[in-house]
Amino acid sequence: MCFGKSKNTLYDDEPPRPAPGQAPQQPIYAPDPSPKASMPPQYHHQSQAQPQAQYQPPPPQHQQQQQPPPPAELSGTSAPPVELSASDDFAPPPGPPPSSRPNHDHSDDYAPPSGPPPPRTTTRPLPDRHLPPDHQTRLRRAAPGPPPSHTKPAHDWESVVPDTSLFPPPPSFFSGFDRSPASNAPEHEAEAGEEWCMQHPLMAPLALDAGAQHLLQTHNTRLMPPSTGYRGTLEWTAHGVWAGRTDPSASDSCIIGYPPLYAVTQHSPLANAGRPKTIYYEVILPQDGNRGDVCLALGFTALPYPSFRMPGWHRASLAVHGDDGHRFVNDRWGGKTFTAPFRRGETVGIGMTFTGVEGRVVTDVFFTRQGKEVGRWNLHEEVDAHQDLPVTGLEGYHDLSCAIGTYSAVGFSVIFDPARWAYKPPVA
Repeated sequence: MCFGKSKNTLYDDEPPRPAPGQAPQQPIYAPDPSPKASMPPQYHHQSQAQPQAQYQPPPPQHQQQQQPPPPAELSGTSAPPVELSASDDFAPPPGPPPSSRPNHDHSDDYAPPSGPPPPRTTTRPLPDRHLPPDHQTRLRRAAPGPPPSHTKPAHDWESVVPDTSLFPPPPSFFSGFDRSPASNAPEHEAEAGEEWCMQHPLMAPLALDAGAQHLLQTHNTRLMPPSTGYRGTLEWTAHGVWAGRTDPSASDSCIIGYPPLYAVTQHSPLANAGRPKTIYYEVILPQDGNRGDVCLALGFTALPYPSFRMPGWHRASLAVHGDDGHRFVNDRWGGKTFTAPFRRGETVGIGMTFTGVEGRVVTDVFFTRQGKEVGRWNLHEEVDAHQDLPVTGLEGYHDLSCAIGTYSAVGFSVIFDPARWAYKPPVA
């Protein structure tokens, strides 16, 4: 089916058909384009715009006659220049193709890019998530570089982090209580105790006489109950043993021992070539049938101390209280968490060790239950300048006496004789 003539046809008009009985006229052929391959390069472009010369073959009866000369572009002679028509707007650029350029170095056609090669990566590129799974598998298989390692090198943390097991225990900052969870004294009594301490400054170390030194050497310390306010009994029952009992209506009281268990003139490490000194005593809590909290405190204090206050509540005193298990060091509020509340029928003990270190005294406090040490703290490590009051008087430069606090109904036995102790301190 034909929809019209092509614009690129070589014929202006279709040749007429021969009449019946007439020999058909020979068609007019376009020149053979094969000679163009042997033409010089400078004629290639002109030959495209040069109009094609039509070749008229001779009639059949004159086939042996001489053929007319070929067109000028085929004979190698120059032809007059012609202007390009609009159909040549999309003609190829002038000049020979790149492969036909004279003196062209073909070695650069496939040369690598300039510069060093890119570094070899150790990670595989992530596959395109939009590709089919089989394509992703091919990408993984064809990814360059070594396979990724799933094991990380071990970090030598021991060379960076020190061994903290050799460090002293950190201070228990911000662990104090404003009030005890068990029982508390009235606020006016705390203010009265502070006023009493201001009126009675600490005493200088005593020069013990022969009788006091004998009592210390034989571990036969005497207990002195308060002259007023103490409601109960207190008596010496055996060598180095005292027994006491208070009434249910008894108020806060502090029982003081004499001579002091730590005497600076006798026991200071600075005066004894650095030799440490340990003071210690125990208290037995009998099964007396009373219920409720064990209202008794064990501690030490420098002299003098208000007898109507529990030890540990004011200056130069410390104690562990049995009703809540808290420890108090110059603390008239709620103390700090230390141990469990006391139980009737057990034996508890408290001690202090003074050690000379580089011209000063280091003080440790320890606590025992049933003959085993259950807690210890350093007197200076536990001081917080924002919460704790000074520990002056407890550092080993003042005499220290045992201090036993009582209130309400409680029974107790105080043991000073080391032969009767359930716990054996390392240094006596």
